[in-house]
Amino acid sequence: MQDYTVHILVQTSTFAIAVFGLTVVLGLCGQINLAQAAFFGFGAYAVGLGTADLHMNFWLALAMGAGIALVMGALLGMTTLKLGGHYLAMVTISFQQIVTLIMVNWIPVTHGPDGVGRIQRPLLFQSSQAFLGVCVFAVAVIGYLVWRLPQTPLGRSMRAVRDNELAAGVAGINVYKVKVAAFALSAVLGGIGGGLFAGGFAYVSPDQFSFAESIVFITMTLLGGVAAPVGALIGTGLLIVLPESLRFLKSVPGLYLAIYGLSIILIIRYMPDGIWGFVQNRVRRWLAPPPFAGAPAELMLAPAYAASADAAPMALEVRDLCKHFGGVKAVDGISFSVRRGQVHALIGPNGSGKTTTLNVLSGIYTATSGRVLLGGRDVTALPPHARTVAGLGRTFQNIRLFRSMTALENVIIGAEHPGNQIASGHAALVERARAALAFVGLEARAHELVTGFSYGHQRLIEIARALAGNPTLLLLDEPAAGLNSTEKLGLRDLLKRIAAKGLTILIIDHDMTLVTEVAECITVLNFGRRIADGVAADVLRQPDVIAAYLGTEPDAPAFT
Repeated sequence: MQDYTVHILVQTSTFAIAVFGLTVVLGLCGQINLAQAAFFGFGAYAVGLGTADLHMNFWLALAMGAGIALVMGALLGMTTLKLGGHYLAMVTISFQQIVTLIMVNWIPVTHGPDGVGRIQRPLLFQSSQAFLGVCVFAVAVIGYLVWRLPQTPLGRSMRAVRDNELAAGVAGINVYKVKVAAFALSAVLGGIGGGLFAGGFAYVSPDQFSFAESIVFITMTLLGGVAAPVGALIGTGLLIVLPESLRFLKSVPGLYLAIYGLSIILIIRYMPDGIWGFVQNRVRRWLAPPPFAGAPAELMLAPAYAASADAAPMALEVRDLCKHFGGVKAVDGISFSVRRGQVHALIGPNGSGKTTTLNVLSGIYTATSGRVLLGGRDVTALPPHARTVAGLGRTFQNIRLFRSMTALENVIIGAEHPGNQIASGHAALVERARAALAFVGLEARAHELVTGFSYGHQRLIEIARALAGNPTLLLLDEPAAGLNSTEKLGLRDLLKRIAAKGLTILIIDHDMTLVTEVAECITVLNFGRRIADGVAADVLRQPDVIAAYLGTEPDAPAFT
């Protein structure tokens, strides 16, 4: 094999490893990283300086480079990932520029613009072809691990965070921790790729790790397909091999760049999911897994009463809860309790503070003051994922499913949080998810993408996801919103079956027929304050409640 061809293949394989990192952070977790060339540079300079200046063993220098990239990626992630969108992009660009400036100007260490030469390879792989074998082996192993990652608990958490951060949090996922892990994994893969690149070319300089190279990495990811390592490999090979295959056109000024640019534009325009994404979308229907064999197990839910004699009789206690947005008192000192095993409704006119209250209860909003006790435990300061572990489950007024996943995968994520008392192993998670889907009547369609379900069925999948987590208290935020009359009857029957299993429910809804049929107790809010609380039939006859809904007190009760 000619040296020129070997060098092209070494470049392709080492770049592909760095692009695998972007598959993790961008494709799986949905976080932008425009500093991958910096992490690539950390690995390259660690190998370069380690073998050339410090006379270190190549593998030790490579491990050092990967470690430096890991630490720097984790630190960058921990300090920036609470940002998002264009703010995160700006921070990573700034980081990339800082690293490039250090490489250029820290001459005593980095050798400045002259770069580092005489980089050594491993003793057993001194020839170019032997070292190419090392690079190809690394691509194969790392590519396989990245390909398997989406089916692991961490990979599913990343996909959930990418699709919907709020839903991921209330499903028991530590969103911040998952983001940092994705960023760190991306950085360490960049470092490994950079270290192998340095060994392959025996020379590195700052211009090889500039912001322009980060853009190249991102382009490779998007071109091949951001969601899978196969796409990363295709995009990398295309952007490196295509220019080389068009070299014969350089005799005509501008023609080479025109064809090269036009090819990329056409691929991105007509294959928005990348080349591999385009292929996957065409063959997905032929690769659907077969239906499950055998009937699912019966869904078991947490008992309404804990085994201990001193267990708190209240599943939920809200004490003097306040949530202020500047001068607006969305929730203003409300207190109420939900008894174990009850269905309790929280009602009120639009803008009365019901959903804000649920958001405070589930940890999405931080309470301005007051306390929230779940089963006697103070959870006021806990984040959403910790409240889920403590026994809280919820659905949203606007359905929040993980739209790139199947119904089964959505419900598995609900069952996977720490503290869920089911057997260990993936098979147990699948069985739990099947049982939850069967309970809502959708187990036969478990392998279908949730985007193919009707609105009413998506609502049922969201409820199944919450039930799979085995909560002790289920919060339902307007579950009947958007449903037709037939679907509302089905929802009513479902809520009665859930209540019959002893699960405590706190429901918000404007459908008073549904509320009166399923709720035993009702708390009424108006302008952020509690105006009534007690047994359903009595509350709905109170003058203040009637006035809040109708704007004036009628001669006869409005609710019967």
